[in-house]
Amino acid sequence: MAANILLVEDEPAIQELIAFNLTQAGHHVLRASTAEAAMVLVKNALPDLVLLDWMLPGASGVDIAKRLRADERTKHVPIIMLTARSEEQDKITGLETGADDYITKPFSPRELLARIKAVLRRRAPQMTDDAVEVQGLRLDPVTHRVAGHGQTLDLGPTEFRLLHFFMTHPERVHSRSQLLDQVWGDHVFVEERTVDVHIRRLRSALEATGHDSLIQTVRGTGYRFSVQP
Repeated sequence: MAANILLVEDEPAIQELIAFNLTQAGHHVLRASTAEAAMVLVKNALPDLVLLDWMLPGASGVDIAKRLRADERTKHVPIIMLTARSEEQDKITGLETGADDYITKPFSPRELLARIKAVLRRRAPQMTDDAVEVQGLRLDPVTHRVAGHGQTLDLGPTEFRLLHFFMTHPERVHSRSQLLDQVWGDHVFVEERTVDVHIRRLRSALEATGHDSLIQTVRGTGYRFSVQP
């Protein structure tokens, strides 16, 4: 499962090693070395997961975790703490701060990737059958129905999956390749421009109820589902 991962680590060698392994595993990596830089990246686009070093210059990883959990926009973003601290109380502190998992340095790339996969599996809402609703647009995975302000909308199967993914990952920018992995699956080999075709079809289907504006094009990057203008 490809994901947008924010890596907050101030040691250049460790940051490079982790980023390399994440990229090799198919993830898209955003990097930050300080709390301030991390929060700027989060403000611009919500990551699917944050890898957060405990010890950082200035504000610590614990401080960042608290800020993320206190913000309505970021409180559900999964966090994995990276730290050299191995004492039980330190682990408890990290988890109580809001981290979803805790991994002690040194760790193997395989262990880190396994932890990431497990957290994403637990926290990926598009994998559930829960109905989701945003500004009068309602999608029900069980009945496979979509309605806008009570009006039934006719979507093809690919457009349905695409909308479901967007609605369960609002405010995040997704590249075409990431959408292909998430919606079509990494075992399917189709051209990236296929995404544009289905985006047009999805917007057309949502146009009747005015929800087409929720699907936003982010120039040079991809697409985003957002209630923000």
